[in-house]
Parts: sequence; structure tokens; C-alpha cells
Amino acid sequence: MKFSILSLFPKYFESPFNVSMIKRARDKKLVEIELVDIRQFATDKHKTVDDRPYGGGPGMVLMAPPVLDAIRHVKQEGAHVVYLSPQGNPLTAKKCRELSEKKQLVVLCGHYEGVDERVITKEVDEEISIGDYVLTSGAPAAIVLVDSVARFVPGVIGHPDANKMDSYEQGVFDHPHYTKPLVVEELEVPEVLLSGHHGKIESWRQNVAREKTEKVRPELLKSKS
Repeated sequence: MKFSILSLFPKYFESPFNVSMIKRARDKKLVEIELVDIRQFATDKHKTVDDRPYGGGPGMVLMAPPVLDAIRHVKQEGAHVVYLSPQGNPLTAKKCRELSEKKQLVVLCGHYEGVDERVITKEVDEEISIGDYVLTSGAPAAIVLVDSVARFVPGVIGHPDANKMDSYEQGVFDHPHYTKPLVVEELEVPEVLLSGHHGKIESWRQNVAREKTEKVRPELLKSKS
């Protein structure tokens, strides 16, 4: 799978994508990450990519021509173009799984007050939000998107069933996890996990996961029912 990330600061991504699981996935050629500087597609000598908004208001807006040229430069057949925006559809586990089936994701990072609406009209297939808050740019959101989607690409996660056990995959949170030592500052591992009875362990895990989901995110259980 190929991710083509369009932003004004491509160096922002170098460290996050060169460590840990994403780096291993890149080394194995399971995912490809292309970093593209939108400013390269500016046509004037000052490499201008933004301007004041029509109608007034604070801040600057990314201009349509360089952004459109950048998208069309990297876009391949079958590509899915995503614009990261607070006005977008929520990024969910289900959405990540869907996006992981795309051959190429072109990820457009907004900057300043956003991007000229005509870019969205002409080239964007989907707007996505990673939460109900505003970031200084779309760059941090792009890292979240790539990381969460790449996990569903076959081979990226070591165990083929690992994703199925994650929070949200079964409509509830993941269950608590414990490892050695048995006692940490007087807190012991729940006895059921030491019983060796797989049926009881699974029942306990499901019950605890459901209890926490009901306490923290009860709407998830309502949507499931």
C-alpha cells in the first residue's frame, strides 16, 4: 500500500515513520510512504502557496493551483484522496480497515485556515477528522491516519489475529492486560488469569471490557444493540 502525504513540512514526518512498526513495514515493502512538499508546485519565484481569504477573516488559505498540481502529480489509478479536516467524517476502526484496502492513499494536510474549497470539489474523495478538536496543521493527523490504517495492511502486525482483539473491533474496549511480576506495589494479577481455564478467562475479559465501555463510552454499546 502506498501513502502519498502532501504538506508544507515533509521533514515533519521523517522521524515518526523511521522507527518501530512503520519502519519495519517500510523495510519489508509492505507500505510505501511518499512525502511531497506542496511548495514545490508554486509557480512564482517566492514559492507562494497561500493567500488571504476572499470575504475577509483571519489567517491564510492554501491556494488551489499548487495543491491541485501536487495531488495530480502523485495520484495513480485507483487512488483515494483524503483531506484531513475537523469537518470530516470521524476516523474509526471500521474506516481504517476500509482505507487499508486502497491501493494508494493521497493524504492532504491542511495548513493555516485550511485549503481553497475548490481543491475539495475537484480532487478530494473524502474528508476525515481524527477528533473534535483543531490542530495547528494536518501533519499530526496524517501520522495518526497512516499508523492506524497501516496496522490493517497484511503482514504489518506480527500476529494475524492481533487486530481482531483491539479496542472497538468487537464494539467494545479491549480487556485489561497483565504480565510479570505477579504483584506490583501490592496489586496482584486477577486470579482468574492464573487459573488456566480458558472459558472462564474469556468470560472475565469480555465482562471487564464491557463494564469499562459502559462506564466510559456507553454510546458504543447503544450503537451495537
